[in-house]
Amino acid sequence: MPFVIVDVETTGGSPKHSKITEIAMYKYDGNSLVDEFVTLLNPEQSIPDFIVRLTGITDAMVKDAPKFYEVAKNILDFCEGCVFVAHNVGFDYGMLRNEFRALGYDFRFPHLCTVRAARYVLPGHDSYSLGKISAALGITIDGRHRAGGDALATAKLFDLIYHKDPQNLANFIQHEVNPKKVHPKLDINSVDDLPEKTGIYRFYDEYNRLIYIGKSKNVKKRVEQHLRNTATAKGEIMRQEIARIEYELTGSELIAMLLESEEIKEHKPVFNRQLRRSIFTYGLYDEPNDEGYLSLKVGLASKSEAVPLTYFNSKKEASDYIKNRGDYFGLCQKINGVYPSQDACFQHSVKQCAGACIGEETPENYNEKVAQFIAALRYDESSFYMVDKGRNRSEKSLVLIENGTYRGYGHAPYHFNQSAPLHWKRFIEIKDENRDIRSIINLYLRKGIGFKLIKL
Repeated sequence: MPFVIVDVETTGGSPKHSKITEIAMYKYDGNSLVDEFVTLLNPEQSIPDFIVRLTGITDAMVKDAPKFYEVAKNILDFCEGCVFVAHNVGFDYGMLRNEFRALGYDFRFPHLCTVRAARYVLPGHDSYSLGKISAALGITIDGRHRAGGDALATAKLFDLIYHKDPQNLANFIQHEVNPKKVHPKLDINSVDDLPEKTGIYRFYDEYNRLIYIGKSKNVKKRVEQHLRNTATAKGEIMRQEIARIEYELTGSELIAMLLESEEIKEHKPVFNRQLRRSIFTYGLYDEPNDEGYLSLKVGLASKSEAVPLTYFNSKKEASDYIKNRGDYFGLCQKINGVYPSQDACFQHSVKQCAGACIGEETPENYNEKVAQFIAALRYDESSFYMVDKGRNRSEKSLVLIENGTYRGYGHAPYHFNQSAPLHWKRFIEIKDENRDIRSIINLYLRKGIGFKLIKL
């Protein structure tokens, strides 16, 4: 399959509100460039000064250039049968989608992002911006921030990617949602308008019944996966029933998880029930062994009457956590079942275990370490905020734990006085706590990344 490598220059940074001032396309057959199409375009609107300074393209330069509709057929003919390739493909592809939409045409091609592909195929670079990755790879850009120069540099980068790992290239090709395979009442353009940001999404059927609630760090990408789903019978049935989509941005992945859990419990959408698979299948328990040492055990939460210390979504995840964090707290791998042995555990041989496995450490001393391990899992009696990204750059998200109880979440102005967190409560929407909510928060605390913890 041939590829068409594309770059566009525009009047601004938003596909919805900008117009194309220049387009360059190079056709690549897997070995070499076999054709090209480069032209300035009259955007029928003035070019802002900061864009002129960036690209050098002025109103005078595009005054007599063709308008987009005059070359639209040439662009379609050039792209026919090709995979659309660009650096940060969402922007260039989105610009062309919107230009064609204004003409009443649904421009859809399989597309590939050289940023995403390069990160995988050519790992280890500090930056994957076109300028920096090109410099790192020795690719000269003749005409930076002009469509021809940037598209040609992207073509050279793609040639490296293509020959480095041609077998896996198909994994990076994104296929558009087929309008013929979704519900006739679903506005396919509404899918294009979904944000590539963190939040929850809701699916409704043709009778306006809420049928599914989900969350994602990229709402648009996840919804498109649903709409292309043919992997399971239930997933395909749901796809065919989606007639309307709503979304709600949260900024924070934690708040998305909390909101999703809250709304599923409240509304009980039919496909959440049918596709339900608990993400908290396994629990972690502490049990004294015959010698009085507390051992950490993993078990199915559904088969235990005891309340777990915390939950995991797989047995492997739980076992790996016990091993890695157990080593940090000096726990014994043998007692925890990580290192079955008749003698001392391996960690004892490298002096990371004080010898509880062979009675050299007293149960009292050892169990104090287990208590520290458990304390790090929980937020019992603690009061703190978990501060994370907001829905936009001007705000931050807040999750409040007060005296060991989840109180709710909210969003505050980004520059709100960080020295007075006691006043942040005005931004918190009060919520109820339940087992799933505690599990979600414990999971997030356990990962310990992506947020800042402010103690009260």
